[in-house]
Amino acid sequence: MSVRDALMLELRVAFSRKAQPIWFRVLKWTVLLAVGAFLWRGSHFWWWLGGALGLGLTLHLVWRWKTKRWTRAWGGWNDLDAARGSRHDLPPRSR
Repeated sequence: MSVRDALMLELRVAFSRKAQPIWFRVLKWTVLLAVGAFLWRGSHFWWWLGGALGLGLTLHLVWRWKTKRWTRAWGGWNDLDAARGSRHDLPPRSR
């Protein structure tokens, strides 16, 4: 698998409409922005930001490892449709 193919797969999963329901996306961004606004004036904002980035990256890599690069279901539901793509996801790569 080339780097471009791997990146396209990552983007397809990240922007899939099937990976997360809309209510979850709205709730997630609301919480992230509220916590960011709360911590912005604090003296440890950049430590919190770095910790959140590290935790998110770790969670992403563990999930990728457990799903064998998005090819197997893991986590209690069938999330394989996000990796396979659909007509609502990113357009397929033209050859």
